[in-house]
Amino acid sequence: MSTQVLPEPKQAEYHRTLRRTVLVIDDDEAMADVLSRRLEQQGFASKTADSGARGLAIARADRPDLILLDLRLPDKDGFTICEELADSSETCCIPVIILSGLESPDIIRRARAAGCHFFVRKPYDPNALLVLIRQAIDEANHWFEEDAEESSSDDLF
Repeated sequence: MSTQVLPEPKQAEYHRTLRRTVLVIDDDEAMADVLSRRLEQQGFASKTADSGARGLAIARADRPDLILLDLRLPDKDGFTICEELADSSETCCIPVIILSGLESPDIIRRARAAGCHFFVRKPYDPNALLVLIRQAIDEANHWFEEDAEESSSDDLF
């Protein structure tokens, strides 16, 4: 009896390429590490940035599937980062979830006006955050697919 390693089915290869990347922008290194590890345990790839400038650079270069953003950063606030992401054609389609200990109707309105998709108050339920991350990525992919279908059907006429 011989043992042979069989090639992976194409479907497994396809699913491996669908691993979603989440960028965590937070100056609290411990918080960013915990989030990053939890995301990786759930099958996501993760990247971290400890400042707004680094986060914007990573977002532009790598185009993650989602960004988790703290409002208070050493160089820029989260509102400014959201606005810069929304104003750039490279990053405007990336969903942003703001994680903050601050919560008031004005802050939430300002976050939404800046381009934030969801606002989550710290402390938060990690399982609920994972559900929200998946939902935001799925919604962004849905809109992207619809745009692609519309532009391809426009090419027919």
